[in-house]
Amino acid sequence: MLDIDGAYGEGGGQLLRTAVTLAAVTGQALRMRGIRARRRKPGLAAQHLTAVRAVGELCDARIEGLALGARELVFAPRALRGGEFRFDVGTAGSVTLVLQAVVPAMLAGGAACRVLVTGGTDVRAAPPLDYFRAVLLGLLGRMGARLSLAARRRGYFPGGGGEVELAVEPGARLRPFTAEAPGRLLALRGAAHVGNLPAHIAERMRAAALAILPQGAAIELAVLGEDGAQGRGGAIVAWAETEASVLGAGEVAERGVPAETLGERAGSELGADLAAGASLDVHAADQLLVYLALAEGRSVFTTRALSSHARTAMWLIEQFLPVRFAAVARGELTCVETR
Repeated sequence: MLDIDGAYGEGGGQLLRTAVTLAAVTGQALRMRGIRARRRKPGLAAQHLTAVRAVGELCDARIEGLALGARELVFAPRALRGGEFRFDVGTAGSVTLVLQAVVPAMLAGGAACRVLVTGGTDVRAAPPLDYFRAVLLGLLGRMGARLSLAARRRGYFPGGGGEVELAVEPGARLRPFTAEAPGRLLALRGAAHVGNLPAHIAERMRAAALAILPQGAAIELAVLGEDGAQGRGGAIVAWAETEASVLGAGEVAERGVPAETLGERAGSELGADLAAGASLDVHAADQLLVYLALAEGRSVFTTRALSSHARTAMWLIEQFLPVRFAAVARGELTCVETR
């Protein structure tokens, strides 16, 4: 049984989510102590508890200590399995963070698998749903994974209530991701939406992003009512499809922050990645590491910055798998490769 220090590196919930999905994929049991030790409120929050329970159901795991606020647990996986599953965060805890935890296990299971997750689809401190769909799933599709995502309903802080369905087709083998440069720009796209809010908020987010992005960008607008969204909120996501990659940036609407500021942030972040010639944005560089480790062969990418989340994930992955990461500065970029 691996003994994992939950305070290592960035010491947050990602460390736990990544650990349990690696345990499920490798069959290696783990004990984690000091869960989310570096957070203002340490211990399991609702979305972390749901993520652990979800991965546990996918591999019929024995779990000890799974409770809100828990700072230690044991996760002992059995065999991965396919099927249909439903998981409810019960709050506005992030749906996309739960999906981050279950997708590697779903891909490794070798069987058709479908999950329906209820919670917050577009909430702060988590990838907006459109970023998860267009960027992360877009990258996984290029690596050979066969996934589909349907947003049944959006949900926001504080009530949640959003519903997202994700399905994985069996038989895919992950190919390495090899892109030291993004290659030629093929398309600049985006999505700005609001739920139960005035349309002009989404329009202003879009206009601010388009004013910064290169010419030719197309950002779709969606104004959702009660049928399509529970609660009030919104988000803007912009992404670039290139010959070798997909890069993106997103912002979630929050009270007191002008719509123009949100659009400018998203446009500026994506614009900076494109100008720097990075093959992955900062967030994808973090989220894709598990899949690179599971792919057969050497992967390589460049990014503008390597976050503490990414460095922590590299350390953790090396505890479970016979893979090593190397990160070296290359001008204003960092080049990362698996060995």
